[in-house]
Amino acid sequence: MLNPDQKQLLEIVFSANRQNALDFVDQWAATRSYSQALTELLEPVIREFGIEWSKGEEISLAQGYVAGKIAEDIATKAFAEFDPVKNASEKRTVIIGNIEDDYHQLGRRLLGNFLAMHGWNVVDMGNDVLAEEFVDEAVKQNARIIGASAMMYSHALNIKKVRDEIDRRGLGGKIQLAVGGAVFNENLLPIEKVGADGTALNAIEALDLFEQLWQRSLAEENI
Repeated sequence: MLNPDQKQLLEIVFSANRQNALDFVDQWAATRSYSQALTELLEPVIREFGIEWSKGEEISLAQGYVAGKIAEDIATKAFAEFDPVKNASEKRTVIIGNIEDDYHQLGRRLLGNFLAMHGWNVVDMGNDVLAEEFVDEAVKQNARIIGASAMMYSHALNIKKVRDEIDRRGLGGKIQLAVGGAVFNENLLPIEKVGADGTALNAIEALDLFEQLWQRSLAEENI
């Protein structure tokens, strides 16, 4: 359940008023931080926005576009609060994207920004990514984690193709599969049904999840 501040921001997002949203977040962050605004204010709002969208609520493309821009604006300000990682070669690479037929990018983009803020090298493949493309890129980038996102139940089932492709190439264990999106947050689809190795409710939990999956991949490789 959203708190009063989160509800107010959600109403502004639904109104597709980018400037009003930024003014509201600026005021909220003045006594806290933009990093807190990202995780404590924006992330729950974007998650709720996605849930409403997945339920078939009448959300226009304009609303979705502006919501994405609001998320980008706040993530950029939050990113500025972090010191850049000095040694880029030490960054751990992850691949993220929306699965085949899925175009609901808000949660994915927010996750990507949050991971990058915390030192991960994020390769964002965008929307409508085929299973073969996910795995090809993971192999190319020497990435140990693929993060596949989907909002709708029917689209989320396509993530099983990523699991099948990983296993077909004998990369099970070495490449871990994380999933996210409203269908998983609402427990409408068990992650076992798509062969995922884990999921997270929000960006903060995703940091822990990706760390665990990375370490699991290393352990599997050393067996």
